[in-house]
Amino acid sequence: MKNFTPLKLLVLSCFISLSAFCVPKLNSYPSVTPTIYLDFDGQSVIGTSWNSGNPIFCAPSGLDDTQITEIFNRVAEDYRPFAVNITTDSTKFLAAPLNRRIRIIVTPTSGWTNGVGGISYIGSFTWGDDTPGFVFCDRLGPNNPKYVAECCSHESGHAVGLSHQSTYDSNCTLTETYCMGAGTGEVSWAPIMGNSYYRNMTSWNDGPTPYGCANTQDNLTIITSMNGFTYRTDDFTEVMDGTTYTLNNSFNIDGIITTNSDKDVFRYVVPQSVNFHLEAIPGNVGSNYIGANLDIKISLYNGSTLIRTYDPPTTMKVTIDTTLSAGTYYIMIDGTGNMNASNYGSLGSYTLTGFNGPLPIHAITLTGTSDNGKHALSWNVIADEPIKEQIAEVSTDGIIFKPLYTLNSTTKAFSYTPYNSGVLYYRIRVTSVIDQTAYSNIVALKVSGKPEKAFTVSNFAQHDITVSAFDDYQYRLTDANGRTLATGKGTKGLNRINVDGKPNGFYVLQLFSNNEQQTERIIKQ
Repeated sequence: MKNFTPLKLLVLSCFISLSAFCVPKLNSYPSVTPTIYLDFDGQSVIGTSWNSGNPIFCAPSGLDDTQITEIFNRVAEDYRPFAVNITTDSTKFLAAPLNRRIRIIVTPTSGWTNGVGGISYIGSFTWGDDTPGFVFCDRLGPNNPKYVAECCSHESGHAVGLSHQSTYDSNCTLTETYCMGAGTGEVSWAPIMGNSYYRNMTSWNDGPTPYGCANTQDNLTIITSMNGFTYRTDDFTEVMDGTTYTLNNSFNIDGIITTNSDKDVFRYVVPQSVNFHLEAIPGNVGSNYIGANLDIKISLYNGSTLIRTYDPPTTMKVTIDTTLSAGTYYIMIDGTGNMNASNYGSLGSYTLTGFNGPLPIHAITLTGTSDNGKHALSWNVIADEPIKEQIAEVSTDGIIFKPLYTLNSTTKAFSYTPYNSGVLYYRIRVTSVIDQTAYSNIVALKVSGKPEKAFTVSNFAQHDITVSAFDDYQYRLTDANGRTLATGKGTKGLNRINVDGKPNGFYVLQLFSNNEQQTERIIKQ
């Protein structure tokens, strides 16, 4: 991934196909003229400034249709905000004006240049002489679709005017010529014009170049001002009134966040209280949203009043499961930043799906108290259908909830000793026998600190012994005669030790952590 100084040589370039290799014909935006052509089927390059003017006979990539399609989809998503067509169809490329197109040749023919993954001239998209860029798939994995796609976007990025993005320390000393980004997993990030091979979320960036820490490069402005194309036309407006695009009760709709100020708004009318489910998923090429560029944030309004913002920190999608009372709601979709990236390049496509239904569960009213370090919850359910399952859920931020404890269908109270700090948020998730789910209101309770005992244990058990622990621990369960029946490990927080199959009677539970030891008598009923 290396660029050369853009020596604009106005020479005639001739391209001759070397193979009848059949490539799937794919287009990201076929109605527009500007074109970036991903050429996989082999090409002879004659009469350019590459290779000191000598011919280059590029072999076909050797990639199969599945690999080519993934590469295309990744590159297409990188360029999704712009009015430019990413294509694998040579006829689309040849139909575009000479100064509105670039060919990126994906080939294992790499011996004519030094050991880089790809090479391209800065600004060559508008030169008008068909000087191509190259991606050397034999050096990228080899033939790793992720690496090849990142290199295709990077080299075409040079062609549309971009230099590398670099990293500097606090003293303005260059530490990475190719910025490596940060993070792991789904929300890990790196700039396309840095080294983006090893991060999931890759995007255009506004950051320093190798030419100095103060020499910043605004990728989006350069791309949309120097190449004869700009952003796509906005697909959904930001207004919240009767003209806003109105969703049906059940919907599946695609959209694009095109700029870092773009917001798409949808209107949703609820005539009566309903159970509402929504998923907003960024464009991607596989599980865990690999290849996604858009980290989604959703703001939910009741009329003009903001009632909740959904911006999960560790995933790029948004899921909403809630109850909506009668009213007119607005769903605002926006690109957001995360712990590794700003919202500057959080752009791209998304799919919005959702549905609602009448509530067999009419109401779930939850109350809670905190006393001597113990949190006690109680609730009431009003429902037309019998209840199948109840789960107490807990959250540290009031947005992302995790299961805390599964309760039987008739239970209406639950208490335990939490081992966190700050404030915990609780809700009850109730599922009826016809598999409809509803949630209670949320209750916030303050954690008073470390309790007197390291472990809080339910001394009466039917199916499970519950253990609330201040730290990771080990345990041993013995009968009344001291015979060991079970041993195991637990983690900080709430745990369960299953005693199904064991006869009713008296047991002894010993608990050990690094600094604590505790013995509890258990009666199985």
